[in-house]
Amino acid sequence: MLIPQAVNTGDVGLFGFRRGLDTEKTMSGRIRVVNLEEGFPTRDQACQKLEAVLARARKDGVAVLKVIHGYGSSGAGGVLQFAIRGFLRQRKDKGEIAAFVNGESWSSFDERSKLLFAKAPELILDSDVGRGNKGITLVLL
Repeated sequence: MLIPQAVNTGDVGLFGFRRGLDTEKTMSGRIRVVNLEEGFPTRDQACQKLEAVLARARKDGVAVLKVIHGYGSSGAGGVLQFAIRGFLRQRKDKGEIAAFVNGESWSSFDERSKLLFAKAPELILDSDVGRGNKGITLVLL
């Protein structure tokens, strides 16, 4: 089923993914959104895809990635959420990314979020800002 590109769909907000078709979308030269939960990948498949997306984003000069990984259907936390955030923690420790912000911390008051807003000011318009969305993580390259 296709979902119209609308701000309040609950899927991606401002970025308007169309379910079943898009897994990666460039919003401006500075922002790219990737949907890692599309197709129900294993944690290894999702991490491999994120590795490829990070490499492509660096090559293309993207500043910020919005990663959609979901939070798990049980409401107790999803496998992809933990795997992706662990993967990003390792990349941060190795200096391969500058920072990442969990969706539940993503707000105009959070210091790490302010780093992302400085690189891509249009992010302040993202409908997930301040909503505590545990199903996303933002990455500063």
